[in-house]
Amino acid sequence: MTNRRAKASIRNLVKKVSLRVERSTTAGERPFAGGTPSLLRAINERTVLETIRELGPVSRAEIARSCGLSKPTVSQALAALVRSRLVREAGRSSGGKGRTAQLYELNAHAGWVLGIDVGRDWVRAAVADLNGAIVARRDERSQAKSARTLISQIGDLAHDLAAEAGLRWRQVSHATIGSPGVFQPTRRKMTLAQALPGWGREGVFEALQKALGTHVSIENDVNAATVGEQLHGLGKGVANFVFLHVGTGVGLGLVLNGELFRGSTGAAGEVGHLPFGSNSATPGGGRRGGALEATVGGVGVVAEAKRLGMRGSLNARRVFGAARRGDPLAQRVVALEAKRIAFTIAAIVPVVDPELVVLGGGIGRNGDLLLDPVERELHALSPLRPRVDVSVVGEDAAVLGAVAMALQSAQDRLFARAAGRREIVV
Repeated sequence: MTNRRAKASIRNLVKKVSLRVERSTTAGERPFAGGTPSLLRAINERTVLETIRELGPVSRAEIARSCGLSKPTVSQALAALVRSRLVREAGRSSGGKGRTAQLYELNAHAGWVLGIDVGRDWVRAAVADLNGAIVARRDERSQAKSARTLISQIGDLAHDLAAEAGLRWRQVSHATIGSPGVFQPTRRKMTLAQALPGWGREGVFEALQKALGTHVSIENDVNAATVGEQLHGLGKGVANFVFLHVGTGVGLGLVLNGELFRGSTGAAGEVGHLPFGSNSATPGGGRRGGALEATVGGVGVVAEAKRLGMRGSLNARRVFGAARRGDPLAQRVVALEAKRIAFTIAAIVPVVDPELVVLGGGIGRNGDLLLDPVERELHALSPLRPRVDVSVVGEDAAVLGAVAMALQSAQDRLFARAAGRREIVV
């Protein structure tokens, strides 16, 4: 764990513990009272748990050095976490001089999580243990003709995956769904989710909860992909970067000072709704999104291909495939798409000043055709020149990000539950 991440984690501990316990109290568990020494014990235990999650297997002395707690305090926290089965002993250190030390690690089988990436074309899902190790994985063509069929598919896929992993469903502590649009928790409703028919209607969240039968959270799919890229891809160790998804839709994920930035309502990064672009008067732009999405996304690629005279059943994948095979019309479409992507980046960069721009999505991942012209055009458009590269995580970014988000929620919930059983008060 870096010092920056450790300090940020500790700053958020009181807020996290209080929030999780408030939810547990709402569910009928023992309420927590503020202002007692048990608050410090809960914070210390959570600090130690976070440190073990980041560094484990790790010794008591290493935990104390990393999080700044005394060795007796760490010992007390470790004993409580081991009794709660959130942490387990992991053998002893080896090598070096002197006595060996007992090592501790997260008990990966204290709970299990599910990450789901729901799109118009595909539903991707993975089950993981609390260390994030994937134990079952499956992709299916999306049954997105209606919200009802899609919800049924999600529920069936989730339960089948758990069974495939040899788990009883009640062992799954949390499921996170990466979805187009923005989830509004106060209304328990999706907005800006035009890509999925019926997804913005009342009752969809409740239907998902019923179909999954566990604790559920919903995250914007591009935000989930951004977290996946941060943990497993080019964003690892980069404090400020953006993930530009260009596919059927267009969206942006922002990591600022090492943290995912959602904005005041969760709509940060919905750049597809920006009312500018070379095709700002596109009919239906307001229905599908904004002019940027209608221009830069898949609809814009197909429209340009048809305008230039390409024939047959077209989609962005086929246009890029034809360009790769040397079709001159398709190559002209790709050249224009590169300019449009560069224009999008040039509009974003002065606002957030990222070190890195990661291109993702079905269109954005065509780095062999896009990367060089995008960089050339960006250099011509803007004096600000962040590194631009193509996602190395690819189509798995969103499902891996959803797993990571589910892991955090599950660990928070399991910690609050264990704290409640020990009558720790916050």
